[in-house]
Amino acid sequence: MDRRVRRRSETVQEILDVALEVMAEDGVAALSLSEVARRMGLRPPSLYQYFASRMAIYDALFEWGARQELEIAQRHGDRIASDPVAGIAAGQDAVLSWVQANPVLAQLLHWRPVPGYQPSARAFEPAVRQLELVRAALQAAVDAGQLAPGAASDDGVALCTVLVSGVISQQLSNEPSAPAGQGRFIRLAPTALDMFFRYYAPKEDRS
Repeated sequence: MDRRVRRRSETVQEILDVALEVMAEDGVAALSLSEVARRMGLRPPSLYQYFASRMAIYDALFEWGARQELEIAQRHGDRIASDPVAGIAAGQDAVLSWVQANPVLAQLLHWRPVPGYQPSARAFEPAVRQLELVRAALQAAVDAGQLAPGAASDDGVALCTVLVSGVISQQLSNEPSAPAGQGRFIRLAPTALDMFFRYYAPKEDRS
């Protein structure tokens, strides 16, 4: 039974890997189950043993990408505890590097490129947890006296995510193949974050 479970897990991962290849070549919304099956040497009905539909593959990919982004954010917990602002900046850089290395998954996570697809609650749960980490990090910066209380408000959290998402969107739209850390828009991410920090700087620190 263990071998069967392992083999099934390996096949599921192979399907996802091939699906990413197809999406990278033909566009995120152009995923074709028949093409995935052809590349794997399977008959299309065989895929339904693993995924009930094309949307189910999108959902598995969304969850996979969201969990990767969450894991990256979690790695910076210790740094955020000691210096929240520096930890937030380091976490942002790490997430943006992942985005550039995984542009297809990033499109699925940060855009809505597939008509009719909405992530399931399970697939979206890591993204919710990541947002909670952002809020907690901003609150830590407030508690440390690095930012004004508004930074951890609903509007503050939303503005922070808008700035990061805007950089991601522009980079993916205009220079999707730029190497990690390079690109016309990705290099502006630290400036965008610094603008946020300055806007929410404690009153006595504003210039």
